Amino acid sequence: MRTPSDKTVAEIVFALLVAASLTPVLAVRIPAMADYPDHLARMYLLSQFGTPEENPFYRVVWAPYPNLAMDLLVPPAARLLGVELASRLFLLLSQILLVAGAFAIERAVKGRVQIAGFAAVMFLYCLPFAWGFVNFEFGLGVALCGIAAMLAFQERPWPLRLLLNAGFVVAVFFAHLFALGVYGATLGLYESWRAAAFRAPLRETAGRLAVLALPAVLMLGAMALSGTTIGGAGSSWLFAYKPLWLFHIMNGYSLPVSAATLVVLIGFLYVLIKRGAFSLIPVGLWIAVGFLFLYVAIPSRLLATSYADFRIIAAGAFILPAFCRLTLPSRRWLIAALGVVAAITLANLAVVVYVWTSYRADYDELIASFAKIEKNALVLVAHSGEADDPPLRDLLDYPMYNAPTLAVHYANAFVPSFFAATGRTLVIAHAPYVHLVEPALDGMVPVVVLKAIAAGTSSDAPEFLRNWRSDFDYLYVLGPRTDNPLPGELTELYAAPRFVLYAVRK
Repeated sequence: MRTPSDKTVAEIVFALLVAASLTPVLAVRIPAMADYPDHLARMYLLSQFGTPEENPFYRVVWAPYPNLAMDLLVPPAARLLGVELASRLFLLLSQILLVAGAFAIERAVKGRVQIAGFAAVMFLYCLPFAWGFVNFEFGLGVALCGIAAMLAFQERPWPLRLLLNAGFVVAVFFAHLFALGVYGATLGLYESWRAAAFRAPLRETAGRLAVLALPAVLMLGAMALSGTTIGGAGSSWLFAYKPLWLFHIMNGYSLPVSAATLVVLIGFLYVLIKRGAFSLIPVGLWIAVGFLFLYVAIPSRLLATSYADFRIIAAGAFILPAFCRLTLPSRRWLIAALGVVAAITLANLAVVVYVWTSYRADYDELIASFAKIEKNALVLVAHSGEADDPPLRDLLDYPMYNAPTLAVHYANAFVPSFFAATGRTLVIAHAPYVHLVEPALDGMVPVVVLKAIAAGTSSDAPEFLRNWRSDFDYLYVLGPRTDNPLPGELTELYAAPRFVLYAVRK
């Protein structure tokens, strides 16, 4: 009996890991990701506009927003497949694009595939993706494919490169602006290395950079003229935490698992480097240094967008392996390498499966509670903690905090925590309700703030809360169960382990 070749063994392990990694998306009704319920609610609204079921509180304003991947692709598919399935297929497509894009870059750089696919499956549920940054995930997948195409065509005539680049710039721009930044930064770093390594004439380098920059400048100009905006007010760097956050990147639900898997990966790479079996090629080192600079320089919260620096790490994890050399000395080392990759992938995947399946009952109870809400009602969301941030036992609690936004579909309701900021998203509130939208606070506050307003002891309450007892009909209180915070104002309608629904007495 013939022994399978090393290549065959690696291909079988990779195929099994990819199949395992893609399975959770199709195995649950609603993936338990922090931002996913808000995206799902928006897909319901977009698919219902122009029908008798249209939500009365929101409208659609089309403009060249740089985060439209899901908005453009899911609603047409939802008419055939249903919103939930179409949304999960979009997420599945995003994952496939990430793996395929990482593959394609390595093929363009080295002429063969070796390690990029394995790195991709290890990071497929890293923090930005486990938290449901779905447009960024899709956009990064398209960006990876674009980077691969531009590297493969780098010596072709400039008109062809300009046309190819323009196509990918438009596609990535409409998917997600940060993904476009990753695309531009990677190719810009590559071109700067090329200029230095080959001592290219300044005129040639300037021309090649112009081919890259021109389509992006035109798209950003069109966005500015349309009146759309990027993010919101407020940026913060939090430099002291950046070294620690590296250990949080691999798993968005469990810091211990994330740190442990990263330590295992770094330890194994260190052993390989010591033996001369692993290294970055010169252009890879150049790009890695550029990404490190971006990670340090970019704020953790950029223009009101959270985890901006985390996205740099995630992008690097899918791009840099294509620029690595790996020469394992024997089959024993190959088996060890495959074992490390499989252990890391399956450990992270086990956490994802546990969290997603554990939320099935919570999401089912939440959807059941929507039946207690009269149609066309205004629904406020608060949490049971006393600080600005929700009360968390650990990161596993986060997937619940955007889930009440689904009331915009199931009860045709208005929910302040649903993201509907004018000038930043397609779906915005009708004029009479704009003052009830508060994206800076995500529409959710501690219940103690509501108590203070009811008691007349709050002097700095947000505008959308100042008349909450008359403006809103229902209140969800999320987090650990507590007693009715305002027995004279609220009537309990539905209670579950992670939330309580109250009617506001008029």
